[in-house]
Amino acid sequence: MITVKAGGVTWSKGAPVPAPAPAPAQREKTIAYQIFRRHSQREEAGQLHLAFDSLISHDITYVGIIQTARASGMQEFPVPYVLTNCHNSLCAVGGTINEDDHVFGLSAAMKYGGIYVPANQAVIHQYAREMLSGCGKMVLGSDSHTRYGALGTMGVGEGGPEIVKQLLKNTYDIAAPQVVLVYLTGEPAQGVGPHDVALALCAATYKNGFVKNKVLEFAGPGIKNLPMDYRIGIDVMTTETACLSSIWETDSAVEEYLTIHGRGEEYQALHPQEGAYYDSMITIDLSKVEPMAALPFHPSEAYPIRELVENAGDIFREVEQRAAEQFGGKVQLSLTDKLVDGKVLVDQGVIAGCAGGMYDNIAEAAAILEGHDVGSGYFSLSIYPPSVPVNLELIRSGVQQSLLEAGALFKPCFCGPCFGAGDVPANNGLSIRHTTRNFPNREGSKPGDGQLSGVVLMDARSIAATARNHGVLTPATQVSYTQPKQGKRSFDAQVYQRRVYFGFGEPQPDYELKFGPNIAPWPEIPALGDHLLLEVASVLRDPVTTTDELIPSGETSSYRSNPMKLASFALSRRDPDYVPRALAAQERERQRQAGTIAPELQAVAEKLGLGTEELKNVQTGSVIFANKPGDGSAREQAASCQRVLGGCANLCYEFATKRYRSNCVNWGMLPFILEEGTQFPYSPGDYIYVPDVREKVARGDDSFPATVVTHQGTSAITLHLPAATAEERELLLDGCLMNHYAAQNGR
Repeated sequence: MITVKAGGVTWSKGAPVPAPAPAPAQREKTIAYQIFRRHSQREEAGQLHLAFDSLISHDITYVGIIQTARASGMQEFPVPYVLTNCHNSLCAVGGTINEDDHVFGLSAAMKYGGIYVPANQAVIHQYAREMLSGCGKMVLGSDSHTRYGALGTMGVGEGGPEIVKQLLKNTYDIAAPQVVLVYLTGEPAQGVGPHDVALALCAATYKNGFVKNKVLEFAGPGIKNLPMDYRIGIDVMTTETACLSSIWETDSAVEEYLTIHGRGEEYQALHPQEGAYYDSMITIDLSKVEPMAALPFHPSEAYPIRELVENAGDIFREVEQRAAEQFGGKVQLSLTDKLVDGKVLVDQGVIAGCAGGMYDNIAEAAAILEGHDVGSGYFSLSIYPPSVPVNLELIRSGVQQSLLEAGALFKPCFCGPCFGAGDVPANNGLSIRHTTRNFPNREGSKPGDGQLSGVVLMDARSIAATARNHGVLTPATQVSYTQPKQGKRSFDAQVYQRRVYFGFGEPQPDYELKFGPNIAPWPEIPALGDHLLLEVASVLRDPVTTTDELIPSGETSSYRSNPMKLASFALSRRDPDYVPRALAAQERERQRQAGTIAPELQAVAEKLGLGTEELKNVQTGSVIFANKPGDGSAREQAASCQRVLGGCANLCYEFATKRYRSNCVNWGMLPFILEEGTQFPYSPGDYIYVPDVREKVARGDDSFPATVVTHQGTSAITLHLPAATAEERELLLDGCLMNHYAAQNGR
């Protein structure tokens, strides 16, 4: 089905061949580097400095981004910047604050010359596909699933500060990434959908880090056998492999897609050049892919549905054990209860958003359910189209009517089920979803309150087959149905022409921004001190810590425009004592700045041999330790919430993603690394003293000898700051990106 090859390959006469030796210069012949070179603003060995063609954000992130950019000196949007409203569309959550942010967004689009997509018109990535994509272009989005490679567009998902850099006409700076060839052959069987391919790819690459921070380049004879929605459905899930971005060969199907969407001139043929070098290769035989199911709590926990049904007891017990370990026995997940008379019973099905809500997925679900119904029991089926134009197409073709007649429900263009703000299952419920993620409490449960449910990721086809059997888990390859014909697609552009505010190139500088009572400015962030004393505020020993655990999604995100209010939820579903500890450490730092040394700091200073006067010159703050933090969402709030609570650093063995490390740096938190094998047997309340930290950061040091202070005494530890660029060190010295650019612009 899927094989991975670690050695390099070159592209020869339309096929990969083993490369006898590394040939980095030939990497320039890949599609990825052809695009990179068009967007790189200056040449530097081993580095890329990129300017994007357009930017896109949704309503969890754009208020903070615009506030940061304003404070840094931005006067207008220099490139098309799209503000979508697809995450916090439930305006009853948190009172008026969600709609207040939408009003702010429209006023910002008017003032700075932006593009504003009203709530429930389109989810962020579908709008980008329909209106921003173009062969050879690059789009930067403040959402991790910014992936438009199937349309020949390189999408990169990052935290908000990287958007701010682009708004200030600065560049996106990264080490030149490796490129992995994804070679597609064969043709999928009926009943096998894009999510099945994507989940199999995640299973083959995520845990071994095979493609982490690399670019996936899709090529090969199998591409021609995939309709555009199928390609898009695979592509959007590449985020879950931990790759940096993705790009595909383009063909007549891409040209037709762009033409239908009124942008045929954006098409160009993209192919690897003869002799293109790839650092490694993944081969996918599409004909051998089976319907897949990704078990809680990650898309990479994927099994063939056939195998899951055959071994449900053993597999579910493993999931239950993982849940018990992760939540420390505070809450239980009993998936084995779903195994009845040898069948797996499911409570809920959801087909939604940027991954599941594509026209072809929904049309094929309708074909599977034709003449059947979802039943009147516990099982329910909800469908969220990705945009109003797609929904209109579903209505006009009769697909929506067919599904409604079968008992399915159609809901707005909304990302809620993907991050815990829509269709939250019952406690201990089992939900099957064609969405992007199934992280713990990503579906909206609250383990701290004794609530937990399980989400299994599946393709829309097998979800429909399960619905047809009234909630009995069923792969789509085991039901008989007539596959919909691939007819001429349509796109009604009038929907956007009538409702979307198109203001790019027409800023109104005198237009007043509209602030709701929840929209607050960023608090003052201090520059890095000469010496640093870090109080350990949380220790997370899970193999991987997601951004959803660092700052919960769902209803919490309604407070994203109020930095301190949002920060009060930091780690709330993982370590409820973190915020009180961080606030206490922050208060001690305020006292120190005012000339008063708290007794706790005085006791630490005595163990370090520091006098009171010396301690007055030591900056203090908090730090979290996690084995591997930052998997998942690009939301910078995972870092900014720690920062506004006085966090000065993260400490780990490895960052799960480049984007989370960037978020830490952009918010002025030192991204310290421990060498593999270094023990960290410390607990909240212990301290880490890093002398001469400012001098070492400025000098470009990698190693930072430090002292840990516990109740038992002191011990030595070495922290590392590897591969930090000169630009990153400047941000760390200034305290955050906002301070850095405000100083440059005389703010």
